[in-house]
Amino acid sequence: MLRTLLLLFLLLPMTVGAGPLQLRVQGSNTMGAALLPALVLGQLWAQQATVVRQAPGAMPNETLISAVDAQGRQLRIDIAAHGTSTGFAALGQGLADVAAASRPISDDEAHQLQALGDLRAASAEQVIGLDAVAVIVHPDNPLPQLSTEQLAQIFAGRVRRWEELGVSGGDIHLKARDDRSGTYETFKALVLTAQGRRLAAQTQRFESNEAVAEQVVTDRQAIGFISLAAVHGAKVLAIADGNAPAMLPDRALVASEDYPLSRRLYLYLPANAKPQAYALAEFAQSAAGQAIVAQQGFVSQRVVTQTITPQAGMPPRYRSLARQAQRLSVNFRFQPGSASLDSKGLRDVKRVTEYLRRAGKLQGKAVLVGFGDRKETPGRAALLSRLRAQAVRRELARAGVEVLQVSGMGDELPVAGNDQQHGRLRNQRVEVWVY
Repeated sequence: MLRTLLLLFLLLPMTVGAGPLQLRVQGSNTMGAALLPALVLGQLWAQQATVVRQAPGAMPNETLISAVDAQGRQLRIDIAAHGTSTGFAALGQGLADVAAASRPISDDEAHQLQALGDLRAASAEQVIGLDAVAVIVHPDNPLPQLSTEQLAQIFAGRVRRWEELGVSGGDIHLKARDDRSGTYETFKALVLTAQGRRLAAQTQRFESNEAVAEQVVTDRQAIGFISLAAVHGAKVLAIADGNAPAMLPDRALVASEDYPLSRRLYLYLPANAKPQAYALAEFAQSAAGQAIVAQQGFVSQRVVTQTITPQAGMPPRYRSLARQAQRLSVNFRFQPGSASLDSKGLRDVKRVTEYLRRAGKLQGKAVLVGFGDRKETPGRAALLSRLRAQAVRRELARAGVEVLQVSGMGDELPVAGNDQQHGRLRNQRVEVWVY
């Protein structure tokens, strides 16, 4: 009997180890509804996995994917898409291996999860795509655009009728995502909190972007905000922030993050992340992964050229550049209060370098143009914008790129207002142009 028990004890680890390799991803509904399942399936097919199956999970907005890898091991990937904040909570409770987020981690969340490592480190905070919070109305609504100030007044219930905005329609019906949503958190930070407002109590709330879109396209009096990937027939409004021009969430303006409600899509990995978690993040960053990001309606990070039409309001040297060169789709941005690139910027150095290598333009074909926020001291904005461009030049030089020219445009051509930190950070950018 003792021998039998001993034998069972010795076999127990082998039995436990024979279970499927599991990866648990929790968080953003924007990402988890379709993008994350598509990335997981793409990764499995790229790894020549077989018996790949996808099924609904135990609750709505949950997905279970199973497969057998090339080594014959059983794989199980659980995706729960109940909102960004639920991903960080699950990561802290040991219920998730990866947190999917449609907004950056907050200071409080980073502090609460510090036992998992520095979640703002480049290896932990991985931007896998770009999105925009699109403000939508019924297709028959004639309104063309709104400012962020007007948006705040509308969703705070201060502007209650469409007639106050110059169009007919009667009472305004507010539709929004729920409190757990990164889409809502982004809108709250960039619009409501920035204007000192709170969401009106009468707003209807929904867990998914699709539910908001469905409500708006069937209600002539409705207005809502959702992921760009979920517009589905609604009319999208142009948005202006501060004294910057109104912009639609066109893919080029989202890729450069100039559109005022642009946002990043993240995977957050703890310091001791599972190999499967790193593998998923790396696949999402790859060319194949970025193609899936684009196929799912989001904006990929693939570097492409953009032709910019010279405009009368542009500074003369910038207008001259627009006539002779093309702008790359990526803008470099920085850590708050610093000339150090943020986590996305560090990866963008590699992407820009690879683009220039493929195009045969590593030496003397790239121009860096820095921009900044308004400063009280004359000349300071121009100086700081040039210093940021110089910082990008140094990073590119380490990667083997010889930049032709560096210039600083100061606070010219703003893409956001300067009254709030998020607007100042958006204005602090470096563009890349190529001849």
